Amino acid sequence: MAETTFSFIPRAARTAKPRQRGLTEIRGPYYSAYGKRHLADLFETMGAWIDGVKYAGGSFALMPPEAVRSFNKTAHDHGAYISTGGWLENVMRFGPDAIGRYIEEVKSLGFDVVEISAGFVSLPTDSLLRLVRMVKKAGLKAKPEVGIQFGAGGDTAAAELEAEGTRDVSWLIAQAERVLDAGADIIMIESEGITENVTRWRTDVAARVIDSLGLEKVMFEAADPPVFEWYVKNYGNEVNLFVDHSQIVQLEALRQGIWGTKSTWGRIQNIGG
Repeated sequence: MAETTFSFIPRAARTAKPRQRGLTEIRGPYYSAYGKRHLADLFETMGAWIDGVKYAGGSFALMPPEAVRSFNKTAHDHGAYISTGGWLENVMRFGPDAIGRYIEEVKSLGFDVVEISAGFVSLPTDSLLRLVRMVKKAGLKAKPEVGIQFGAGGDTAAAELEAEGTRDVSWLIAQAERVLDAGADIIMIESEGITENVTRWRTDVAARVIDSLGLEKVMFEAADPPVFEWYVKNYGNEVNLFVDHSQIVQLEALRQGIWGTKSTWGRIQNIGG
């Protein structure tokens, strides 16, 4: 455990960085614009609990190169990785040459992880595997994002998504197993269709994913407090979660059991290894 104030007050155990489970990935600039100074403030106060930072919605494509490099270096200086987010699904519309140049520039800007999403596009499994191999060949980590909802990723209304229908969870698990076999480092599970923009949560999907793939190989998108509370309450404080950067304090207080709602007060425990 990292050194903190009031360390004499018992709390649920958390492993130190770099950790393999209980990862917290926070959202970079998207819902609010921020740069290296705000990021440095986050790390100064909560850095022990931030494992990675992910840009969203191609936000880096709106920023000067030096601003991106500086932002990424700030994360590295505090022992955190940097992920692209799923903008590759936009790039792939323009063909293999654009994909190759994208991966080259991602590496030159200091990214560590390339997220491979296909929420808005129909992508054959062989193409997904090819993308994983391209990313790994470039010396980067590959993080495919898979889900059950077509059209996910753009905050589409629940009724519109429901009209699109959902895939069977067995398909999701089969896709995840194939990309892991191809060298993917971890799988991001898209929340839409499971806990986001749905009339009822598909908790059965999360259960089958964890049962089939294990906690260490998956990360759940959980950008609403009731969602990340549910994951921690049901799967313990070592579940890997992606949240907004504004939620890091709330999530870590829950992970360590030092605060919570009526539902979680005093219930989050971990005796450590």
